[in-house]
Amino acid sequence: MRDELDEAAVGRLFREESGRSVATLIRVFGDIDIAEDAVQDAFTTALRLWPSDGLPPNPGGWITTTARNRAIDRLRRESRGRELLGEVAALWPNSSGMPGEVESVPDDRLRLIFTCCHPALSPATQVALTLRLLGGLSTNEVARSFLVAEHTMAVRLVRAKRKIRAARIPYRVPARHELPDRLRSVLAVVYLIYTGGLNNPAGPGLCPEAIRLARLLTALMPDEPEVAGLLALLLLTDSRRASRTGPDGSLVLLSEQDRRQWDRALIDEGQAIVRWCLHRNQPGTYQLQAAINAVHADATTAVQTDWPQIITLYNQLLAIAPTPVVALNRAIAIGEVHGPDAALVLVDQLDLDNYYPFHATRADLLQRLGRNSEAATAYKRAADLAPTDTERDFHKRGGRTSH
Repeated sequence: MRDELDEAAVGRLFREESGRSVATLIRVFGDIDIAEDAVQDAFTTALRLWPSDGLPPNPGGWITTTARNRAIDRLRRESRGRELLGEVAALWPNSSGMPGEVESVPDDRLRLIFTCCHPALSPATQVALTLRLLGGLSTNEVARSFLVAEHTMAVRLVRAKRKIRAARIPYRVPARHELPDRLRSVLAVVYLIYTGGLNNPAGPGLCPEAIRLARLLTALMPDEPEVAGLLALLLLTDSRRASRTGPDGSLVLLSEQDRRQWDRALIDEGQAIVRWCLHRNQPGTYQLQAAINAVHADATTAVQTDWPQIITLYNQLLAIAPTPVVALNRAIAIGEVHGPDAALVLVDQLDLDNYYPFHATRADLLQRLGRNSEAATAYKRAADLAPTDTERDFHKRGGRTSH
């Protein structure tokens, strides 16, 4: 039993620490594959040693140091590796091999996010590669974030690494005047790191990590409303995280959550940021999503939710981000005001067959209309596509969708 518990602990640490270690080693060695392989080797070693030896005082530091040593051992055995080690030694002559420079981006992981978001890569590839390297997500989990097959995503990631190597894209911190051009992809990465932790019980450490990165971004770019909007969105979402599951681990919908469990400090901070964004009057997708969440947080009970205001915000969001996912969420809000018939008409116009919340939403609307046989079929489809056991079990039971 101890071995099982320790294996689970190593898995959690991989989620929480692999991004930090990979980012540090890429900065030192300048090679993605070397960094990834070394960190994977270090965690394999940890899985062998820690069940009997116990966790070291600083597990993350142990992983980084072990991975660095593994990388050095590998490079010493290869002629090109010995050349690379000479370059590293010339650049970083200190004994640790870990440079301590101070640059405009003061964190290895944030530095790597900006580096991966190089304009030579497509925006989707930028996000996918950074999620894989920094978010602790598997290729399959990254694929689910993009609604594509695992094999398709694996090919994209391999091509991205090859392009970085072939184009000699530098691992450097962008100058401050270059940062805004990378911003959209960087914000998407931080948001997807958060949702990766929110939707995966094995990776809860990703949620505070995403918030930490969002705070670093706001300090780096304090006059960017969308950066502030992302931070507000994460804070308001995180205020409800503890109430998303019941004592037995089952999913609890927003409408059924015990709002006394919501974190008022996070809500107050998030709503204050939303008000700041409103005064700036430069609406963007993250600001509008944060404003929607702020309206939810204002209601002390589900029935008090200001759904007309939420529809107004979704109308604005759909105007600047006309995606089917936004349209789906808008339809859910319309269903709360105008009834399930009106919502179902809108939902059935969307092409989201591989997106499980689409089927869950249809199932809920059909159930509310008394079309139980069709609802059961839609719930089964939602359960088949759901990414976690908790969500699969919920939809197998025919539960309502979350808003």
